[in-house]
Amino acid sequence: MIFNETNAQTVLTAMSTSIKKVFDAAFEAAESNWNLVAMEVPSNGASNSYAWIEKFPRLRKWIGDKTVKQLKGHAYTLQNDDFEATVEIDRNDIEDDNLGIYKPQAEMAGESSKQWADDLVFQTLTKGFEENCYDGKTFYATNHVVGDGKGSKSVSNRLNVALSIESTAAAKASYGTARTMLKSIKDDEGRPLNLKGTLLVVPPALEDVANALMTNERLEDGKPNPYKGTAKVLVCGWLATDTEWHLLDTSKAVKPIIFQPRKKPVFVQQTDTSSDAVFMRKKFKFGAEARGAAGYGLWQMAVGSTGV
Repeated sequence: MIFNETNAQTVLTAMSTSIKKVFDAAFEAAESNWNLVAMEVPSNGASNSYAWIEKFPRLRKWIGDKTVKQLKGHAYTLQNDDFEATVEIDRNDIEDDNLGIYKPQAEMAGESSKQWADDLVFQTLTKGFEENCYDGKTFYATNHVVGDGKGSKSVSNRLNVALSIESTAAAKASYGTARTMLKSIKDDEGRPLNLKGTLLVVPPALEDVANALMTNERLEDGKPNPYKGTAKVLVCGWLATDTEWHLLDTSKAVKPIIFQPRKKPVFVQQTDTSSDAVFMRKKFKFGAEARGAAGYGLWQMAVGSTGV
């Protein structure tokens, strides 16, 4: 192909349209599950500050003046970061009609753009055993504090037990205990939050165990399975270990994890023939850019186990 100043813009426009079409197709086809465990909180600046309240206002009998809750919050800030995926195309490949070699790169850029939110959200979830949430404790901790003063108590949403279907006792000590922990969490006035485990998130190594726990009529000891159908299973390749598992309540508007997009993935290009990259190295660039963050919502809505 003859590529000169006369036809450069026409050729580049056609190339850009073709690459964007491949990018968009891969973006649409890619699987994404972040919204199963996270709530989207849009961002309009460099960061978002979340003043998560400790009080959970509920209706009470109205006698005399209304009782106004003295809401307390914690400063929890998520800073937006920049992300990119870039494909570089050599001018010689345009002149030689050799653009087919870039199709896989454009497809991968589209797929990674679709799964950008998954990457942020599930990496946040798997780091919950070591990173802090709004109350200054690790997201999964044995000593979250609920209530004030003499009425305060320590509450755990962390386990160190393997997910098991070997026997009724083993299943109860793992998954059963996590369900009970969620159901038992109360607000600072001692009222139940009515939480329940709806989603069981596991690594690929625990897929068979989790599916058996949710579908088998009987456990491996031959006894009836009391947990059949009590939660959906999500197999997640982003989890850091082969033993961890997470039981979440994802049935409410507020979810355990926050996804904070400042700028969702957009297709970008650099096709100015007079740019330094083209003049000095004969390179054109296409790709995607995004900006955002992920962090922790309410620890009360999740129980995590290291599995060991």
